[in-house]
Amino acid sequence: MKHLKNVLGITIFSLMVGTTYACNLKNPVQKNATLLTTSTIKEKPAKQYVKIALLLDTSNSMDGLINQAKAQLWDIVNEFTHAKCGNEVRPSLQIALYEYGNDNLDSNEGYIRQVIGFSGDLDEISEKLFSLTTNGGEEYCGQVIHTSLKQLDWGKNADDLKMIFIAGNEPFTQGRLNYRDATSNAKEKDVIVNTIFCGNYEQGISTKWKNGATLTGGEYMAIDHNRQVVHIDTPYDDVIIRLNSQLNNTYISYGYLGREKKALQSVQDSNAAELEEAVVVKRAVSKSSRLYKNSKWDLVDAVEDDEVSISDLKDKDLPTELKGKSEKEIKQYVADKKVERDKIQKQIQELNKKREAYIAKNQKEETGELENALLSAIKNQAAKKNYKWD
Repeated sequence: MKHLKNVLGITIFSLMVGTTYACNLKNPVQKNATLLTTSTIKEKPAKQYVKIALLLDTSNSMDGLINQAKAQLWDIVNEFTHAKCGNEVRPSLQIALYEYGNDNLDSNEGYIRQVIGFSGDLDEISEKLFSLTTNGGEEYCGQVIHTSLKQLDWGKNADDLKMIFIAGNEPFTQGRLNYRDATSNAKEKDVIVNTIFCGNYEQGISTKWKNGATLTGGEYMAIDHNRQVVHIDTPYDDVIIRLNSQLNNTYISYGYLGREKKALQSVQDSNAAELEEAVVVKRAVSKSSRLYKNSKWDLVDAVEDDEVSISDLKDKDLPTELKGKSEKEIKQYVADKKVERDKIQKQIQELNKKREAYIAKNQKEETGELENALLSAIKNQAAKKNYKWD
């Protein structure tokens, strides 16, 4: 956040003046005080985060779980696109991913691997999900929870929404590290542990998956991870997919990451298409949202976020279409692409509203098992911190 403090003279405070912004407040609380000053001070509320760590069992029997997670990533993103913290702040979304219970992982580390730490790079998160493979192994729930709490930067902002979702199908009690100690650590860090048992509801209770959730005020859910998710085709899907291709053409790669990241964008579109057409649509909707930001490699986002100054870019940093262009020409090109992108994103968002209305009208069965589990818990726990949806 940027703070502008323009001190024009001597400032005299008769009382300290502050403004508190908090997600658990309906409105910012103003503490009034007598103030004699010639200073001009502009403050913005602190940035809020939603931090979600997905801990996925990648043992032999979990292929169905992994496939559902690949598809449901975009449901999580789309859910938080319209979320507000209190009445003002739009939270940023960060997702981390761990795998556990796989023989290919280091036994000295408890068959646990951090696949990606907290990140807002949605293409990279998708890439990591698609990189997961299954193999037999030992599943230590307590240890993977403890590891994620220790390794990840959860922050100290009490208004951030911090959640762990752990999914698997073996007893929650396995391993040397007691799950009760791990959940106690989570509670100290204000992290809610939600457990998703892949199997019979009662079996999950008897193997302590429910207890693992209730110790932190989290939710216990049982899902059929091998169930084929039913997606409803709508008259708007094909148009959204076409717009998605047009949207890709508004990205201008720059720097050493540019070409690689732009290629990754297309690869993740293809990965979504391999799952199902509806997943491509959901991903396109995510790409039209405020949460899909790529200022590290895209000039349009970088200029908007003050990540780079065009005058500082070297010719070697630019894509082929901009090499040899003047600063003025580059700025105009970026501005034109920004206008084009905004128009396409708006079209996708408007079509998605019609798409969601069509689905709601024609929905006969429940949505995907993992989708239900994740979104239900997320909205319930977000509401407790005064998160609201447009």
